[in-house]
Amino acid sequence: MANSSTGETVVLRDNKSLEALEWSLAKLRRAFKFSIVILSLLVFWEIAPRVGLVNVTFFPPLTEVLQAWWQLFISGDLAEHMTASLLRSGGGFLLAIVISIPLGLAIGWWKPVAEYLNPLLELMRNTAVLALLPVFILLLGLGETSKIAIVLYACSFPLLLNTVSGVKNVDPLLIKSARSMGLTSVRLFYKVILPASLPTIFVGIRQAGASSILVLVAAEMVGAQSGLGYFIQYAQFNFQIPGMYAGIITISFIGVVVNYLLVALEKRLTSWKQTYNE
Repeated sequence: MANSSTGETVVLRDNKSLEALEWSLAKLRRAFKFSIVILSLLVFWEIAPRVGLVNVTFFPPLTEVLQAWWQLFISGDLAEHMTASLLRSGGGFLLAIVISIPLGLAIGWWKPVAEYLNPLLELMRNTAVLALLPVFILLLGLGETSKIAIVLYACSFPLLLNTVSGVKNVDPLLIKSARSMGLTSVRLFYKVILPASLPTIFVGIRQAGASSILVLVAAEMVGAQSGLGYFIQYAQFNFQIPGMYAGIITISFIGVVVNYLLVALEKRLTSWKQTYNE
């Protein structure tokens, strides 16, 4: 009996070791698939200017750009401009969440609200955001208010449209089941409609997060004295090309980090969905 028990223990350990190895290999394959294209692009960026495929003056090698980025980081210039941009984009983004998600829930759930507001939303969402930048500057000036306002405007419509879509596409069977259990309209909304809408709402949040950065960079190129958009334009005008690319890389990095954080938050708040799918 002892030999049999010992043999089973060894087999279990071997199986666990094999499973751990397969899991590690699967993670490595996945990481390779995700990174191979980006790594190839970075290698091309380094080699192309050095072999003369592109003009090295206007497209310096990646190592020179990274050196410029490090110098800007050490000097504190990059942190100053990055902080200014994050405060503006974060302020507009959070305001858009506070305003747009409740409004979208109301439009999606209560038909009278939708009947009044849908025509206005259809008109405004088809207006290019940056086309309204001069209007925001004229009305609000060149200060922080106009930049936060343009970010707020740009983020509002992805949030609104996805929130409305999330509410309207809730499975009717869920609603009927909840009503058959005697839930009031208010409890039905909080217990069924809102949780079921969260995955679609988060799609809008992620789109708004990307818009908050992209629109702000363009806005900072007009009348700003700080921020990554201002810095990129300043570096271009002063022919500091490696610094210009360093600013662009910083914006890309911020976008990736913001998206990753929003995805992690979505997984945490919608863990029930992942369990259900499994």
